[in-house]
Amino acid sequence: MRCYPSPKCEFVRVSGPRNPHKLTLRGTAPGRRRERGDLDSLDVRRSRPALVALRLAVLVLATALAIAPLASVLARAVLPGPGGGPIEAFTAVLRGPGLLWLGNSLLVCLSTVLATLVVGAPAAYVLARARGRLVSAYAIALFALQSVPVILLLVPLFVILARVGLVDDLQGLVVVYVGVSLAVVIWMLSASVSTIPVEIEEAAWLDGSSVLGGFVRVVLPNALPGILSTAIFTFLTAWNEYLVAVVFIRSSDALTLAIGLQMARSPALTVVVMLPPVLLFAVLHRYFSLGGIGGSIAGR
Repeated sequence: MRCYPSPKCEFVRVSGPRNPHKLTLRGTAPGRRRERGDLDSLDVRRSRPALVALRLAVLVLATALAIAPLASVLARAVLPGPGGGPIEAFTAVLRGPGLLWLGNSLLVCLSTVLATLVVGAPAAYVLARARGRLVSAYAIALFALQSVPVILLLVPLFVILARVGLVDDLQGLVVVYVGVSLAVVIWMLSASVSTIPVEIEEAAWLDGSSVLGGFVRVVLPNALPGILSTAIFTFLTAWNEYLVAVVFIRSSDALTLAIGLQMARSPALTVVVMLPPVLLFAVLHRYFSLGGIGGSIAGR
């Protein structure tokens, strides 16, 4: 029997009554050849370190591309520049109009989040629970609204808001943000409500609760993770929005941080722009949970 040297190939002695001195390969039954699949598995094992190295290289490259712009901005904000050190830069931002821009952005974004949740939660409940042609048509209309680019709505919205005097006003900006975000908010909340068993609501109804009471006391608390996810998504969408704000806002007292950042071009102001979303997620992440109502229905 011929065997080429290999770390996987090793002779062992197989004892038996007829052939007490027969040799065979370890891991291979006596009289059985190594098949093509065995050789392929050996090739895969040999190439596995190369695949792992390739995956790590791709992961490191993607991480570097994501972190490099952020690191560059933070370095420019922290390192001393022509105008002084980082303390002087942040002081100049807070003493100037940056603090006013920050307040305007927070007011607009929080108002948008509150309005979209108040309007979107009942609509999402209807979309998740009701059945019928009208509900199906309503779902199709929401899906169609998501596919319309925002830039196509700017001119009609500008004309409408100009007639009611809401151009160059933060209230008009909130109205536009709510209209743009509402379709996505309803879809996200309806997906969260659909995961809640309807039997829990029926138990509340048997206990004397109304439909509105069951929605407030049963559905909303159990849909809290989805509501928070939708709130963060809406906040980030309004916080990072630039096109609508630059079209509808003209006066310097009503500017948001997105427009102010483009005007000031300050690395310190860039850090100020990044802080509210990070703090928002840091405060709300503890309320995120999955499977909070698992086992609430017998047999599930």
